[in-house]
Amino acid sequence: MALSGLEIYKLLPKTNCKECGQPTCLAFAMKLAAKQADLSACPYVSEQSKAALAAASAPPIRLVTIGTGDKKLEVGNETVLFRHDKTFFHKPGLFVRLTDKMPMAEFEAAVAKVKDYSIERVGITMRVDGIAIENASGDAATFAGFAAAAVAKTDQPFVLMAATPAAMAAALEKAGTAIPLIYAATAENWKEMADLAAKYKAPLAVRADSLQALAELAEQVKGAGVEDIVLDPGMRDLHGSLVALTQLRRLALKSNFRPLGYPIITFPGEGADSVQDETVRAAQHIAKYAGVIVLDHFEPAIAYPLLTLRQNIYTDPQKPIQVSPGVYEINAPKPESPLLVTTNFSLTYFSVAGEVEGSGKPAWLLIVDSEGMSVLTSWAAGKFDAEKIARSVKQFDVASKIARQKIVIPGLVAGLSGELEEELPGWEIRVGPREAIDIPAYLKAWS
Repeated sequence: MALSGLEIYKLLPKTNCKECGQPTCLAFAMKLAAKQADLSACPYVSEQSKAALAAASAPPIRLVTIGTGDKKLEVGNETVLFRHDKTFFHKPGLFVRLTDKMPMAEFEAAVAKVKDYSIERVGITMRVDGIAIENASGDAATFAGFAAAAVAKTDQPFVLMAATPAAMAAALEKAGTAIPLIYAATAENWKEMADLAAKYKAPLAVRADSLQALAELAEQVKGAGVEDIVLDPGMRDLHGSLVALTQLRRLALKSNFRPLGYPIITFPGEGADSVQDETVRAAQHIAKYAGVIVLDHFEPAIAYPLLTLRQNIYTDPQKPIQVSPGVYEINAPKPESPLLVTTNFSLTYFSVAGEVEGSGKPAWLLIVDSEGMSVLTSWAAGKFDAEKIARSVKQFDVASKIARQKIVIPGLVAGLSGELEEELPGWEIRVGPREAIDIPAYLKAWS
């Protein structure tokens, strides 16, 4: 059972040294009880107290790692039900399921397609995380061959899916140090699967048809020495999976129910009527509350909206995405090219820069530090005003780059033109379009 803040406080050194980042030991204890702090932050806690506090300080949802190297996937370790309460930290991994019944050439081409696919949005490169290999043939040697081919063709994480421990053992031997996710331990095979997970130090998914059975199976697997567990509650329909995944999240966070405090794996393609239906289910799982999502279809038209949705949900709502302030050159501008100014909110920057680039017209783009806010928001907050724009003009030595002292401000803040004339004596202040989409026409008429 989880300890209360006062119970935790009794086990702390009570020095109020502040080295943990909190003003008092009591405040630190309350943070520990709320799963918002790590016990390691206290340098003076005794070994005896560490043992007693281990359960209280552990995250409510275990952090599980799949794969190795720069492309490894970390899932779990979430602390809130809703991102506006704090933020979500570890994005769910998107995997594409392939089977060992495919022709090997087709399999390798599919692996390469998944590996090479990427899109860039607001300066962030987004990718599908890896592949899942299913032992559809039922043959252990064939499955092992496909696992070896995957290891040779990609450094992305992967999931190994087999019903029999013998097939899984053969594939794991070929996987080497790749640390795949093993899927899945059931009531019938959990002992053998747990032994394999312990031997290869790989995470293990457990599958059951009810939450009670899932909790019991997870505890059995943990008792066998496997700490990194992923849960499959077995629900495949939209309503059932939403209910099950929400219950799992609530039990882990609100009730601190350790047997279900693990990331979740889902299969939106199972039971789906169409590719579109699968995409809808995957979108639901991204929002609530999958850690690993295995897709049965892969096309850019499917991946792009899912990756965009995932990025939006797993962006800290309290920390807007920003670009670095400075002067950006678009389409190789010359000294006589126009100078535009806007804020450093990423969406604003990429909207403006994209329209300028698409117009084919060269231009300078001055990005002012607005703490990641959009034009109107930053203007209302006093983060994008005449003084800041003028300071940026001087800070980045804009005058040395252009032949004519003309600057174009966003049309939404046209009222700044008079104040900016006072801040930049001798400069001509022009008011540009209100919307980025109108920038190409404005630049074509530039003189």
